[in-house]
Amino acid sequence: MAAGDEVRASVVDAARALFRARGYVGTTFKGVAAAAGVAPEVVRRYYDNKETLFAAVLQLPVDPASAIPRLLAPGLDGMGERLVKFVLDTLGDPKSRDELIALFQSGAAAGRAAGPLAEFLQESVIDRIVRAVGVPDARLRVALISSYLVGIAATRFILKIEPIASMPEDELIQILAPTVQDWLTPTKPLPGVKFETS
Repeated sequence: MAAGDEVRASVVDAARALFRARGYVGTTFKGVAAAAGVAPEVVRRYYDNKETLFAAVLQLPVDPASAIPRLLAPGLDGMGERLVKFVLDTLGDPKSRDELIALFQSGAAAGRAAGPLAEFLQESVIDRIVRAVGVPDARLRVALISSYLVGIAATRFILKIEPIASMPEDELIQILAPTVQDWLTPTKPLPGVKFETS
C-alpha cells in the first residue's frame, strides 16, 4: 500500500471511530485529523467536506451532497419518489451494509436511535431539500421525513422485517413516496399543526 493510501485509510478509520462514538454532528475534521495523527489540511486533501468523508466511511456508491442538485433539478413534482429511491439505493448497496449496521448499533448503544446515520441524512440530505423547496414548518418536516426513511431503512436492511425486507424496491417506493411528497409540499399543511406566517 502506498504512503498516500495508508494515510487515507488511517483518516477513514479515525473518522469511522469518531462517527460511531460522537455521531455525525459531533465529529469534526479537526477531531478526525487528531485521531489519525495528521494535520487537518491532510484530511481536506482527501475529502472536501464531512459529507464526503462520511460517504467514504459508509462506502456509499454516491456522494449524497453532490446528488442533491440532481434530486432538486426536476422540481417539486415527484420529489418524494426520487428522495425515497435515493435513500433506498444509497443505503441498500451491499458494500455499505456492514458499516450501516455498525453505525446503527453504535447509535442505539448510545441511546441515539440510528445516531450518526439519522443525523447525516437529516443534515446533509433532507434538510437541504426542504430548504430548497421552501416548505413551512421546515424543521418539523425534516425530522418527520428523516425519521420515516431511517425507520424504513432499518426495517429493510438491518432488522429485516417482512414483508418490507424482501419487497421489490419499486413497490416499496410506490408505498412510501406519497407520504414523503405530502411532507415536502408547501401547500399541504401538516395535520394538527398550526403554522403561522409572519
